[in-house]
Amino acid sequence: MTLHIGIVGCSAEGAALCYRTLCTQAPQQLGPHAHPEISLHSHSLADYVHALERGDLDGVAALMLSSARKLAAAGADFLICPDNTIHQAFGRVQAESPLPWLHIAQVVAQEAVRRGHRRLGITGTRWLVDSEVYPEALAAHGVQAVRPAVADRDDIGRIIMEELVCGVFKPESVARFQAVFGRLRDAGCDAIVLGCTEIPLIMSDANSPLPTLDSTRLLARAALARAVSAGM
Repeated sequence: MTLHIGIVGCSAEGAALCYRTLCTQAPQQLGPHAHPEISLHSHSLADYVHALERGDLDGVAALMLSSARKLAAAGADFLICPDNTIHQAFGRVQAESPLPWLHIAQVVAQEAVRRGHRRLGITGTRWLVDSEVYPEALAAHGVQAVRPAVADRDDIGRIIMEELVCGVFKPESVARFQAVFGRLRDAGCDAIVLGCTEIPLIMSDANSPLPTLDSTRLLARAALARAVSAGM
């Protein structure tokens, strides 16, 4: 019997990609059409954005914990959140959570070590890139985090919040990401963290000048491995 996965959603596109990844990759281990039980709860993205704009991490944590409690009541065994930005509030969530979590940045850091990467460019919303979510998680594994230039952070943040979370994917935005990734390569990075769960919708190893670490799919695969291993 596999464990019941609870998804704490934030943006629709990121949560949907995580859910699809769980459902499409599980059959490789569980058989045709099979996947673990999955429940998803999400407060409005606007509620999270309002809290982030105020710098109110307690407010972000309250939303995450509200979802966690609802998912626990629905029978989930553990939780994941396919949104890097709100992991800034993780320290405020973990102690009060009714269930254990997988931390998205820790999952990415473990994969970076497995692949032998040592210096990672961090991309995502401005809130995420300015935070210590990835620098701290990577440093714990001996991996260095490199932030893009301020202008690049602003541009990527705008594309994420005005386009990607709304399901809008423009060729010129792909080109902009490629240019930023190229500058991170020139700064000595050996891979890029796709540290917003919508970035993998337009960027991948196929069109990036550096190898990519897809935080959304890596988190989903880690959750699947945990859910399946418990039933073996």
